[in-house]
Amino acid sequence: MNIVERFINYTTFDTQSSEDSTTVPSTAKQMVFAEYLKKELEKEGLDDVELDDKGYLYATLKSNIKEEVPTIGFIAHYDTSSDCSGADIKARIVNCYDGSDIVLSDGIVSTTKKFPELLSHVGEDLIVTDGHTLLGADDKAGIAEIIQAMCYLRDHKEIKHGKIRVAFNPDEEIGMGAHHFDVEKFGCQWAYTMDGGDIGELEFENFNAASAKITIHGVSVHPGYAKGKMVNASNLAVELASMLPAEETPEHTEGYEGFYHLIGIKACTESATLSYIIRDHDREKFEDRKSFILNCVKEMNERYGEGIVTADVKDQYYNMKEKIDPQMHVIDLVLRAMQEVGVTPRVKPIRGGTDGAQLSFKGLPCPNIFAGGVNFHGPHEFVSVQSMNKAMEVIIKICQLTAAYND
Repeated sequence: MNIVERFINYTTFDTQSSEDSTTVPSTAKQMVFAEYLKKELEKEGLDDVELDDKGYLYATLKSNIKEEVPTIGFIAHYDTSSDCSGADIKARIVNCYDGSDIVLSDGIVSTTKKFPELLSHVGEDLIVTDGHTLLGADDKAGIAEIIQAMCYLRDHKEIKHGKIRVAFNPDEEIGMGAHHFDVEKFGCQWAYTMDGGDIGELEFENFNAASAKITIHGVSVHPGYAKGKMVNASNLAVELASMLPAEETPEHTEGYEGFYHLIGIKACTESATLSYIIRDHDREKFEDRKSFILNCVKEMNERYGEGIVTADVKDQYYNMKEKIDPQMHVIDLVLRAMQEVGVTPRVKPIRGGTDGAQLSFKGLPCPNIFAGGVNFHGPHEFVSVQSMNKAMEVIIKICQLTAAYND
């Protein structure tokens, strides 16, 4: 099976995760795909194939050298985003893309004006959707690349490598992918998530992240008799939201700029809830942002009465850079691997997070490498076949270079 067949086969599985669930995995359909992958890894001859009851799948490609070299790993998640349907995906290939707009289906077009990144892939073979679902390259492209690379190394014993571990996990899209990852069982000195975007991307800086749930307790009274009695939680919600800087939102920021993002609001006279995510690459600025939210809540209570507004602020993950910086050989190996296979590295900060961020803080340094997908989480998602093949080559080269690595 080639990498294209493998990837398109994976897209036929609906693996959306759910933030509303309390189970692990968050959806039963993820485990269906995990069971399939387990059988595939066993069929391909990998060792130590193990799927635990939470949907974490581990396997080993044994070393083919006598020397003791670091054990490294490659990781990808198999859930897809709930932002767009992942059911009944109809992937197709646009062969030798000519740079024109791509008609996905009647009335649904990926235009180069709206999606100029298409023009970076003229002459390549693009896998696209029919415009009604996401594609799932995030992160089934990463899974296909990892497994294809292991099969290549299995069949080309002239390429020397040490012990390699692979792992596939659920629930990354809801921020839970690394929560039950068994780092000790994985047994690697370092690893890489194959979960980045377009070709050449290498990421080892990500947001520090927190969530903030703000609850407003109002008092409902008949509006005809409300003077001096009613506390309208909806109005207070609007007032609190206006206290946050309007220019520090996702739609007004880029690069290293942090933000507050109101992801949801539920309100009536009696009660209101505002759900925010807080992001910043700089740890000190991140702490300041959390403090600012709490100060806004304090001001509201001083204005309307103690306990009217409450906030639950929780850290989600931190910037992996502080864990990667002391071990830059992990990055140097990727940079060299990319260059040797003809990929121009594009080192950039992630305006988001990956499982690798949480894993780095669990003791497993884990930067993020491109998987080739573009326009994730929507119907205009696509992946270049050539980019997927290059990602596979990068994995193979990292394994080869690690076999010659001297600490």
